[in-house]
Amino acid sequence: MSSAPPRPEPDSRIDGRIDAVVHVGFAVLMVASAVRYVMRHSPADNLWTVALAAGVCALYTVTAVLARQRHPGRNGQPWIPWMVALVAAWAALVIVAPSFAWCSFAIFFLTRTAFRGWPAYVAGGATAAATAVALFRMSDWTDIAMLLGPLAAGALLTLIYDKIERDAALQRRLLDRVTQAQEQLAASEREAGITAERERVSREIHDTVTQGLASSLLLLEAAQRSWPDPAAHGEVSKATRLLRRNLADTRSLVHELSAPGLETGPLPDALEHAARQYVENIHVQVTGDPRHVPAEVRHALLRVTQSAAANIELHARAAHASVTLGYLPGSVTLDVFDDGRGFDPGAVPPPSETGGYGLRAMRQRVEQLGGELHVESTPGEGTIIAAQLPLPVTGSETKEAP
Repeated sequence: MSSAPPRPEPDSRIDGRIDAVVHVGFAVLMVASAVRYVMRHSPADNLWTVALAAGVCALYTVTAVLARQRHPGRNGQPWIPWMVALVAAWAALVIVAPSFAWCSFAIFFLTRTAFRGWPAYVAGGATAAATAVALFRMSDWTDIAMLLGPLAAGALLTLIYDKIERDAALQRRLLDRVTQAQEQLAASEREAGITAERERVSREIHDTVTQGLASSLLLLEAAQRSWPDPAAHGEVSKATRLLRRNLADTRSLVHELSAPGLETGPLPDALEHAARQYVENIHVQVTGDPRHVPAEVRHALLRVTQSAAANIELHARAAHASVTLGYLPGSVTLDVFDDGRGFDPGAVPPPSETGGYGLRAMRQRVEQLGGELHVESTPGEGTIIAAQLPLPVTGSETKEAP
């Protein structure tokens, strides 16, 4: 198995342009060298030299085309035998006719394209050595610069080419790492989005369906205990209304996850409507100058009111309850008060299959919009749920619909 690194694929159109310049340069230099040789030598010498030059051109063309494709064949890389034949023919040509020595630059770059590892150094060295011998021969074996010049140029080009290849490999590795990091970031964002959506749907279900079903269950249990007392009929009727509301909320969640009346109509009326699903005699008081509240803030206020009112009915056993909606210069506040039996906020159990999601869902709703939620309660002294959410400050405030 070969230990040579895999051949890099063409990175861009720049590679193709460089190859094209090298190939065109080879063709131009070959034609110029052939013309120079023909003009300076007899026809007897021209025949075999020109035939060898034509063979070199044919080998160069085949090798360049195969190396450009860069697809391994059945027996490995098909351009390698052609490249070996090209270097051998080129060495013979340049030694016989030093006029073709200038074409060695194109041959050198083609060898570096076709080979990797030590074969590339051998092929490049052979090209430089053949050129050095040819030029040294042309000087009648007297000019040492003709011998050392091509060897030094070959060594210099080899170092430069190796540096370019290392930089290109490093750039590809960095690009791969950036691509991998972007894919991981996208996957993390998708997972975060899925988690956030699950949390949102969980809050919606808790604040609508779960609370309503729990209240309906309490009413039906109360009706069962007092049946056939006439008061039981009222409990059943109220449970029926709550179940119908739950059905409507469930359909709304399925279709658009929005509450009826949220997008239109006065906010105080929507809050009172939501609270009275659970506490019939509750009222909403408004302080400050009413103004436009964004839909996401309206939605959070509605759900907090709905969840707090459900908790009052389920747990508080309160005689009185109220909701206060306040408009401040840069925020809106919501206070839900009841005079029930209260509780210790620090002793609230974690969420489980039996409940415990209400306060957590309310806090998440408010904090996701940049607001704050506080729970003030003491056993035997009632409860206050206080939420404050920021409002955008504009030059001209829009009044809330009366």
